[in-house]
Amino acid sequence: MPLELISDMKRILFLPLLFTILSVSAQQKPKLIVGIIVDQMRQEYLYRFNEKFSDHGFKKLINEGYMYKNAHFNYVPTYTAPGHASVYTGTTPAIHGVIGNSWYDKESKQNIYCAHDESESTVGSNSDNGHMSPRNLLTTTIGDELRFSTQMRSKVIGLSIKDRGAIFPAGHTGEAFWYDKDTGDFISSTYYSEQLPEWVKEFNNQNKAENYLTQTWEPSANLDTYIESINDENEYEDGVGKDKATFPYPMKKDGYWMVPATPFGNEILTDISLAAIKNTSLGEDDITDLLAISFSSTDYVGHGFGPNSKEVEDTYIKLDKNIATIIETLDDEVGKGNYLIFLTADHAVAEVPQLLIDSKVPAGYFDKKQLDKLNEAIEAKYGKGDWIENVSNNQIFLNRKTIASNNQNLIEIQNFVADHLLLAKGVARSYPAHLINSIDYDAGGVKGLMARGYNQKRSGDVIVELEPGWMIRSSKGSTHGSAYTYDTHVPMIWYGAGVPVGESVNYHPITDIAPTLSMLLDIKLPNGATGQPLTELLK
Repeated sequence: MPLELISDMKRILFLPLLFTILSVSAQQKPKLIVGIIVDQMRQEYLYRFNEKFSDHGFKKLINEGYMYKNAHFNYVPTYTAPGHASVYTGTTPAIHGVIGNSWYDKESKQNIYCAHDESESTVGSNSDNGHMSPRNLLTTTIGDELRFSTQMRSKVIGLSIKDRGAIFPAGHTGEAFWYDKDTGDFISSTYYSEQLPEWVKEFNNQNKAENYLTQTWEPSANLDTYIESINDENEYEDGVGKDKATFPYPMKKDGYWMVPATPFGNEILTDISLAAIKNTSLGEDDITDLLAISFSSTDYVGHGFGPNSKEVEDTYIKLDKNIATIIETLDDEVGKGNYLIFLTADHAVAEVPQLLIDSKVPAGYFDKKQLDKLNEAIEAKYGKGDWIENVSNNQIFLNRKTIASNNQNLIEIQNFVADHLLLAKGVARSYPAHLINSIDYDAGGVKGLMARGYNQKRSGDVIVELEPGWMIRSSKGSTHGSAYTYDTHVPMIWYGAGVPVGESVNYHPITDIAPTLSMLLDIKLPNGATGQPLTELLK
């Protein structure tokens, strides 16, 4: 037989084998999922600060991954705890139950913190900052389902400066570690274990926080080059540990609380994230693990200085280096092609209203004293009594006992309060609970956002939404929580194992992340999931 024919036959036999190998390889699940949430990050920061980023951090994720440019939170209120819970459960507060960072509990008649659990104790310090658990989260997370699918052999670890930023991503069955502002150590709760694992103890023994407290927050480059931001000295910002909100910011030796309020908080979170990757065998076998990292310092800086400050710009320049370090470590420890990253935020942020006002843009500050007169208005129509039980999270909780003892109709009182609130300056709309409860979960517009954020057992009787550009806050710094795009529009970037290169401008809710992971991993959806898989990543 001619040598050419033999060679051709070998190629013919080899090609199907090659396609089979490639097919099997393409179907292999990533060994490690790394979820990165950047607290209070706007999508537009990726464009505004792009020239300041290196090629190895945000740009690498964008250029070599898949970016959804029109990703949004699909409910209100847009706060940290609901944001983290929604990303990892694939559903919204209406179903997972985390309706705020804290909320008024109708049964105990007290305000409760989202992750507080007095039945658990602190592990890792003598502070009270570990009385925490995920028990207020009513559904499973993607991490829970991953653990169930492998009979608990998958490792799921949540890390953050904020307790809620670690606890809800870790779910009910993972491990969570967060920063203790009283001691500078990373701690946990007896919900997870009676003692810290050795790798966390070793990390704490390095006294990283002490080291950062000897440093000064300086800009990464000459401030004159930070042309994407307003002047460093202005009237719109609060300082960090000093009266004048201008660079530099010296740390205080006894100020463990200062670490999170500066980019050093992101540094120490990066430090412990690298320790977790190197010391917990994450991604070392064929059983997929999950590491949830939540950067919190961006939120602290954003609240104090506002989204147009040089401090925020510098924080993101430094965070870009942190992201690059994490990618480099994953390449070295887990291996390129063996891990998958998704990066998003828990909410975005509003402009500083005073800056808008000074720029002749409609905006304002809502005077909470208008709510103090609400009970008087109800008394004028329905008689004396304590009609208002609580006002929090832009919600009014009525006193059901007063309503019943006065033989009044709850729905009628709800309607009266909602109508009266429209008279208040700065209120755009207000809805009674019975109306929100009648709205379809998939409805569009602000009503749909409210329906998806409204939990019948935990939410109030009337929901209020302020005008665009308005907020309940002092005249300095900024906040978030509204239904407007400046609070809902966040990044969503996928990078790594099996992720195609590209981008999409189609609208996608943030609740699509967890269902996409379920499809990629061939596991059950979180039990309350309402999102849909991102088809561009599954072709």
